[in-house]
Amino acid sequence: MARKKALSLRCPTCKTIVLRTDEHFPFCSDRCRLIDLGKWASGAYRVSSPVLDPELLEEADQHSPEPRPDGDEHDRH
Repeated sequence: MARKKALSLRCPTCKTIVLRTDEHFPFCSDRCRLIDLGKWASGAYRVSSPVLDPELLEEADQHSPEPRPDGDEHDRH
């Protein structure tokens, strides 16, 4: 009978090899997990796929600033 290969990855934060059976998988430690969470919270990571939900697109259009007649969307102070 063939042996199953243990799934392993590299920790996304420090690149240490992590096994699927490790407590903090896919991270090597709670510290690396919190560092990754902090990057999401600060905006360092972004989901790059476009928003395709028509309701969300409509809502975004409603909240976008109206273009000024001179073509500049931002107020100058």
